[in-house]
Amino acid sequence: MVRELLSKIRDTLSDAEITKILFEGPEIIVYAKNIDVDMSKLRNLVKKIKKRVEIRADPSILPPQEEAERIIKEKFPKEAGIRKIKFLPEISKVIIEAERPGLIIGKSGTLLRELKKEIKWTPEILRASLISSRTIDAVRYLTYSDIKKRVKFLDKLGREIHKKSKEKISWIRVAALGGFREVGRSAILIQTNESNVLLDCGVNVASLQNAFPFFNVPEFRIEDLDAIVISHAHLDHCGSLPYLYRYQCDAPIYCTAPTRELMSLLLIDYIEVAYKGGKEAPFSKEDIRKTIRHVYTLNYGEVTDIAPNIRLTLYNAGHILGSGIIHLHIGEGLHNIVYTGDLKFSRTRLLNPANCEFHRVETLIIESTYGGKEDVQPPRQKAEEELARVINETIKSKGKVLIPANAVGRAQELMVLLDDFIRRDVVENVPVYLDGLIWEATAIHTIYPEFLSTPLQSSILRKNKNPFLSEFFERVGGSDERKEIAESKDPCIIIATSGMLTGGPSVEYLRWLAEDAKNSLVFVSYQAQGTLGRQIQDGLRVLTMEEEGKKISIKMEMKVHTIKGFSGHADRNSLLKYVSKIVPKPQKVIICHGESQKCLEFASAIRSMLRAETHAPKNLEIIRLR
Repeated sequence: MVRELLSKIRDTLSDAEITKILFEGPEIIVYAKNIDVDMSKLRNLVKKIKKRVEIRADPSILPPQEEAERIIKEKFPKEAGIRKIKFLPEISKVIIEAERPGLIIGKSGTLLRELKKEIKWTPEILRASLISSRTIDAVRYLTYSDIKKRVKFLDKLGREIHKKSKEKISWIRVAALGGFREVGRSAILIQTNESNVLLDCGVNVASLQNAFPFFNVPEFRIEDLDAIVISHAHLDHCGSLPYLYRYQCDAPIYCTAPTRELMSLLLIDYIEVAYKGGKEAPFSKEDIRKTIRHVYTLNYGEVTDIAPNIRLTLYNAGHILGSGIIHLHIGEGLHNIVYTGDLKFSRTRLLNPANCEFHRVETLIIESTYGGKEDVQPPRQKAEEELARVINETIKSKGKVLIPANAVGRAQELMVLLDDFIRRDVVENVPVYLDGLIWEATAIHTIYPEFLSTPLQSSILRKNKNPFLSEFFERVGGSDERKEIAESKDPCIIIATSGMLTGGPSVEYLRWLAEDAKNSLVFVSYQAQGTLGRQIQDGLRVLTMEEEGKKISIKMEMKVHTIKGFSGHADRNSLLKYVSKIVPKPQKVIICHGESQKCLEFASAIRSMLRAETHAPKNLEIIRLR
């Protein structure tokens, strides 16, 4: 198959003076001495072979880097905000990092095509972060630092993907390795008689006994994995990934670009929190670096081969930045699986609602975090009004509002909301302190506005109004500054990680603020069983905490509020609406990512509504699809 494919390319582009053809994962890169070939030939070739093909200049015809850099700087206005220009002669590319990429790309990519004609180097444009970020710098460095090694990895991957299938697919099955009848450690193994694809690879941060997926089952062998697909960056969906690469996993990881950056941030924080808590982390920073080097990023709607008989497409899931619904097309129209990951099926200030239209769906695997009969959330507007009320009452009594929030998703949703509230005088203009990983995560949001909600995209890209850069927000530098804020008599709003009070600055603030009845603790996100947040929600009012190595008891006097409606997950009604709206209708529905009773209740509701075959399996169960 590979030999035939390369032969077709050479025959079709015979006038290009091809010097070599390499694979970059599913994409085919043709290096040539004549890159001004008839583009209609290239388009016809792509249509014929159904593969993505790109022509790049052979290194021998590239102009000197100094000359190309001079042309780039002269061609584009200062308003483009070019920050960095990095040349990669091994792959004939130049990376241009700019504050306003649109001024370099041009309408429908016209300026970019002109630039390539002028300098022959293939330009790749990256948006520069408007907030300083170690994570973004590290990920970009890792992606391009050992370019020769990455070229070999991607070429080997491409040859594996494009090799001819040995046999027709005779069976397909789903193995539940984690995240079934529970929330946490999501991991789903899709197997055919020829391929093995892992969907998500999470960790349960709230459990010591059941933290990791069941990797010790006969079905799962690291060396047999063809691909790993990550739906989004939350640790319950990606937190065990580096553990696999610690044990020599070499499978490619597919996800969106924002997921790659956010995943890197949260994985590093995971081992740092473990270290600070005196626990041994299951992997090292070097294992995380190995993991990130294996990532291949995709945009929403981009179809790519990930095995000889499986194609992948990611769609917007509406949950957090870059979260993806995973669509697998198996065989030549044999079977189609849609795995929602975590989804939100209504528009929020931050994101558009989850996609529900697909070419084909035979099996739907859907989350059920809020799938129980009682899991109905109020409309977002009511939730926002309730939050404004709690904030105003607390400020009026000279208290402080502590909102534990996930660094990714909920924190940015609150930032967009509070910026709007303060500008419109809905709440009083008091300091809004952001603590923990929130700034790093927000920096990542600033470089991917195309993944945000349509109104937010418009505000950032067209009106140049970016709520993430609002003057109302203040960054907290460390523990001393935290204590100053907590001991100050002035009212304020504090958004701090972690969202479930499992560690981090939110727990420090709680220790200092808990005994003052003027203060308010506001939960706006899901609190998993076993977490301190859930215990407080359930009525715990005497906290046992550590201070300078000693156990102390703290009486909870601060007011506790749980405001439903801010969740990044769809509630029961919205989940049922999603199932009713999905096109086409699935024949099988598999329920995951929910507490046991909620999974069963949700499965029952879907069975009644769709008259489809439904399953709410436990971990370790296997369901045959064909």
